[in-house]
Amino acid sequence: MSDGTTDYARTARTTPTRYRDRATWEREEIHAILDSAYICHLGFVADGAPVVLPTLYARVGDRLYVHGSTGSRPLRGAADPGLAVCVTVTQVDALVLTKSAFNHSVNYRSVVAHGIAHQVTDPEELTVALDALVDHAIPGRSGDVRRPSAKEIAATSVVRLDLDEVSAKRRAAGPGDDEADLGLPYWAGVIPVATVHGTPEPGPATTVPLPAYLRDFR
Repeated sequence: MSDGTTDYARTARTTPTRYRDRATWEREEIHAILDSAYICHLGFVADGAPVVLPTLYARVGDRLYVHGSTGSRPLRGAADPGLAVCVTVTQVDALVLTKSAFNHSVNYRSVVAHGIAHQVTDPEELTVALDALVDHAIPGRSGDVRRPSAKEIAATSVVRLDLDEVSAKRRAAGPGDDEADLGLPYWAGVIPVATVHGTPEPGPATTVPLPAYLRDFR
Protein backbone atom coordinates (compact mmCIF):
# COMPACT_ATOMS: atom_id res chain seq x y z
CA MET A 1 0.00 0.00 0.00
CA SER A 2 1.03 3.62 -0.41
CA ASP A 3 3.59 5.02 2.01
CA GLY A 4 2.70 8.58 1.01
CA THR A 5 5.77 9.13 -1.17
CA THR A 6 5.62 10.60 -4.67
CA ASP A 7 7.46 7.76 -6.42
CA TYR A 8 7.37 4.00 -6.24
CA ALA A 9 10.64 2.36 -5.26
CA ARG A 10 12.95 1.39 -8.12
CA THR A 11 13.98 -2.25 -8.36
CA ALA A 12 15.99 -4.31 -10.83
CA ARG A 13 12.75 -5.64 -12.35
CA THR A 14 11.22 -2.20 -12.81
CA THR A 15 14.31 -0.55 -14.29
CA PRO A 16 14.43 -0.99 -18.08
CA THR A 17 17.68 -1.88 -19.79
CA ARG A 18 16.79 0.07 -22.97
CA TYR A 19 15.56 3.67 -23.24
CA ARG A 20 15.85 4.16 -19.50
CA ASP A 21 15.13 7.87 -20.00
CA ARG A 22 11.55 6.96 -20.97
CA ALA A 23 10.86 5.28 -17.63
CA THR A 24 9.16 6.82 -14.63
CA TRP A 25 8.32 5.62 -11.15
CA GLU A 26 6.09 8.61 -10.40
CA ARG A 27 2.96 7.42 -8.63
CA GLU A 28 0.61 10.00 -10.17
CA GLU A 29 1.64 9.22 -13.74
CA ILE A 30 1.44 5.46 -13.20
CA HIS A 31 -2.05 5.81 -11.74
CA ALA A 32 -3.14 8.00 -14.66
CA ILE A 33 -2.06 5.38 -17.20
CA LEU A 34 -3.79 2.59 -15.29
CA ASP A 35 -6.99 4.64 -14.97
CA SER A 36 -7.10 5.44 -18.70
CA ALA A 37 -7.19 1.85 -20.03
CA TYR A 38 -9.70 -0.99 -19.81
CA ILE A 39 -7.72 -4.18 -20.41
CA CYS A 40 -4.62 -5.52 -18.71
CA HIS A 41 -2.52 -8.57 -19.56
CA LEU A 42 -1.91 -10.92 -16.65
CA GLY A 43 1.21 -13.05 -16.97
CA PHE A 44 2.08 -16.07 -14.82
CA VAL A 45 3.57 -19.55 -15.09
CA ALA A 46 1.29 -22.61 -15.18
CA ASP A 47 2.57 -26.17 -15.43
CA GLY A 48 6.03 -24.88 -16.24
CA ALA A 49 4.91 -22.74 -19.19
CA PRO A 50 4.22 -18.99 -19.46
CA VAL A 51 0.60 -17.87 -19.80
CA VAL A 52 -0.62 -14.33 -20.57
CA LEU A 53 -4.33 -13.56 -20.31
CA PRO A 54 -6.16 -10.34 -21.27
CA THR A 55 -8.74 -9.37 -18.67
CA LEU A 56 -10.52 -6.50 -16.95
CA TYR A 57 -8.99 -4.70 -14.00
CA ALA A 58 -9.47 -1.71 -11.74
CA ARG A 59 -7.23 0.35 -9.49
CA VAL A 60 -8.20 1.24 -5.93
CA GLY A 61 -5.47 3.32 -4.33
CA ASP A 62 -2.23 1.37 -4.62
CA ARG A 63 -3.92 -1.92 -5.47
CA LEU A 64 -4.98 -3.55 -8.69
CA TYR A 65 -8.00 -5.83 -8.76
CA VAL A 66 -8.06 -8.28 -11.67
CA HIS A 67 -11.30 -9.98 -12.71
CA GLY A 68 -11.87 -13.62 -13.58
CA SER A 69 -14.00 -16.68 -12.96
CA THR A 70 -13.61 -19.23 -10.20
CA GLY A 71 -12.55 -21.81 -12.79
CA SER A 72 -9.64 -19.84 -14.24
CA ARG A 73 -6.11 -21.10 -13.62
CA PRO A 74 -4.56 -17.87 -12.28
CA LEU A 75 -7.35 -17.34 -9.81
CA ARG A 76 -7.13 -20.91 -8.54
CA GLY A 77 -3.39 -20.43 -8.19
CA ALA A 78 -3.78 -17.15 -6.31
CA ALA A 79 -4.99 -18.88 -3.17
CA ASP A 80 -2.49 -18.84 -0.30
CA PRO A 81 0.45 -18.39 -0.52
CA GLY A 82 -0.35 -16.43 -3.69
CA LEU A 83 0.73 -16.43 -7.33
CA ALA A 84 3.75 -14.65 -8.83
CA VAL A 85 2.44 -12.46 -11.66
CA CYS A 86 3.36 -9.67 -14.02
CA VAL A 87 0.58 -7.28 -15.05
CA THR A 88 0.95 -4.95 -18.03
CA VAL A 89 -1.22 -2.13 -19.36
CA THR A 90 -0.48 -0.27 -22.61
CA GLN A 91 -2.05 2.73 -24.34
CA VAL A 92 -1.04 3.50 -27.95
CA ASP A 93 -1.20 7.25 -28.63
CA ALA A 94 0.24 7.51 -32.14
CA LEU A 95 1.92 5.72 -35.01
CA VAL A 96 5.30 7.27 -35.78
CA LEU A 97 6.37 7.02 -39.42
CA THR A 98 9.95 7.68 -40.42
CA LYS A 99 11.82 7.78 -43.72
CA SER A 100 13.42 4.41 -43.01
CA ALA A 101 11.65 1.17 -42.17
CA PHE A 102 14.03 0.61 -39.26
CA ASN A 103 13.13 3.77 -37.33
CA HIS A 104 9.33 3.43 -37.39
CA SER A 105 7.87 3.51 -33.87
CA VAL A 106 4.79 4.24 -31.78
CA ASN A 107 4.03 6.80 -29.11
CA TYR A 108 2.74 4.93 -26.09
CA ARG A 109 2.22 4.87 -22.34
CA SER A 110 2.70 1.58 -20.51
CA VAL A 111 2.81 0.21 -16.98
CA VAL A 112 4.43 -3.01 -15.78
CA ALA A 113 3.75 -4.32 -12.26
CA HIS A 114 5.36 -7.34 -10.59
CA GLY A 115 4.34 -9.07 -7.40
CA ILE A 116 2.38 -11.80 -5.65
CA ALA A 117 -1.34 -11.81 -6.44
CA HIS A 118 -3.80 -12.98 -3.81
CA GLN A 119 -7.38 -14.08 -4.21
CA VAL A 120 -9.85 -11.69 -2.59
CA THR A 121 -11.95 -13.62 -0.08
CA ASP A 122 -13.09 -10.97 2.40
CA PRO A 123 -16.74 -10.14 1.51
CA GLU A 124 -16.36 -6.40 2.10
CA GLU A 125 -13.20 -6.14 0.02
CA LEU A 126 -14.79 -8.26 -2.71
CA THR A 127 -17.72 -5.83 -2.88
CA VAL A 128 -15.31 -2.90 -3.19
CA ALA A 129 -13.38 -4.71 -5.91
CA LEU A 130 -16.43 -5.71 -7.96
CA ASP A 131 -17.87 -2.19 -7.79
CA ALA A 132 -14.50 -0.78 -8.84
CA LEU A 133 -14.34 -3.13 -11.83
CA VAL A 134 -17.73 -1.86 -13.04
CA ASP A 135 -17.02 1.81 -12.31
CA HIS A 136 -13.57 1.69 -13.90
CA ALA A 137 -15.22 1.31 -17.30
CA ILE A 138 -18.29 3.48 -16.65
CA PRO A 139 -17.99 5.74 -13.57
CA GLY A 140 -21.19 5.62 -11.52
CA ARG A 141 -22.51 2.45 -13.13
CA SER A 142 -22.27 0.20 -10.04
CA GLY A 143 -24.94 2.27 -8.30
CA ASP A 144 -27.37 2.00 -11.21
CA VAL A 145 -27.64 -1.77 -11.72
CA ARG A 146 -28.98 -4.83 -9.90
CA ARG A 147 -26.53 -5.95 -7.24
CA PRO A 148 -24.89 -9.35 -7.86
CA SER A 149 -26.61 -12.36 -6.35
CA ALA A 150 -24.88 -14.85 -4.04
CA LYS A 151 -24.69 -17.31 -6.94
CA GLU A 152 -23.09 -14.72 -9.21
CA ILE A 153 -20.56 -13.75 -6.55
CA ALA A 154 -19.72 -17.43 -6.04
CA ALA A 155 -18.99 -17.75 -9.76
CA THR A 156 -16.76 -14.66 -9.83
CA SER A 157 -13.27 -14.36 -8.49
CA VAL A 158 -10.94 -11.39 -8.11
CA VAL A 159 -7.23 -11.27 -7.41
CA ARG A 160 -5.45 -8.39 -5.72
CA LEU A 161 -1.98 -7.15 -6.59
CA ASP A 162 -0.40 -4.48 -4.42
CA LEU A 163 1.45 -1.87 -6.48
CA ASP A 164 4.81 -2.19 -4.76
CA GLU A 165 7.07 -3.09 -7.68
CA VAL A 166 5.84 -1.02 -10.62
CA SER A 167 7.06 1.43 -13.24
CA ALA A 168 5.84 3.19 -16.36
CA LYS A 169 7.43 3.87 -19.71
CA ARG A 170 6.35 6.27 -22.43
CA ARG A 171 7.29 7.77 -25.76
CA ALA A 172 5.80 11.08 -26.91
CA ALA A 173 7.87 12.42 -29.76
CA GLY A 174 8.02 12.88 -33.49
CA PRO A 175 9.95 10.88 -36.09
CA GLY A 176 13.47 9.87 -35.11
CA ASP A 177 15.05 9.87 -38.53
CA ASP A 178 18.77 9.38 -38.98
CA GLU A 179 20.46 12.55 -40.18
CA ALA A 180 21.49 10.83 -43.40
CA ASP A 181 17.82 10.07 -44.19
CA LEU A 182 16.39 13.57 -43.66
CA GLY A 183 16.64 14.49 -47.33
CA LEU A 184 14.98 11.34 -48.65
CA PRO A 185 11.69 11.89 -50.59
CA TYR A 186 9.45 9.90 -48.23
CA TRP A 187 6.64 11.10 -45.95
CA ALA A 188 7.43 11.08 -42.23
CA GLY A 189 5.26 12.17 -39.35
CA VAL A 190 2.85 11.15 -36.62
CA ILE A 191 -0.61 9.59 -36.96
CA PRO A 192 -2.55 10.11 -33.69
CA VAL A 193 -4.46 7.15 -32.26
CA ALA A 194 -7.38 7.61 -29.85
CA THR A 195 -10.20 5.57 -28.32
CA VAL A 196 -13.55 7.13 -29.21
CA HIS A 197 -16.83 6.30 -27.45
CA GLY A 198 -19.85 6.36 -29.71
CA THR A 199 -23.42 7.36 -28.90
CA PRO A 200 -25.03 4.90 -26.42
CA GLU A 201 -27.50 2.56 -28.13
CA PRO A 202 -30.32 1.22 -25.91
CA GLY A 203 -31.08 -2.48 -25.84
CA PRO A 204 -34.55 -3.83 -26.78
CA ALA A 205 -35.56 -4.23 -23.11
CA THR A 206 -34.53 -0.70 -22.11
CA THR A 207 -37.49 1.49 -21.13
CA VAL A 208 -35.77 4.20 -19.06
CA PRO A 209 -34.11 7.36 -20.41
CA LEU A 210 -30.37 7.58 -20.82
CA PRO A 211 -28.78 8.21 -17.39
CA ALA A 212 -26.91 11.47 -16.87
CA TYR A 213 -23.59 9.68 -16.35
CA LEU A 214 -23.95 8.19 -19.85
CA ARG A 215 -25.11 11.42 -21.47
CA ASP A 216 -21.86 13.00 -20.35
CA PHE A 217 -19.72 9.92 -20.96
CA ARG A 218 -16.71 10.50 -23.17
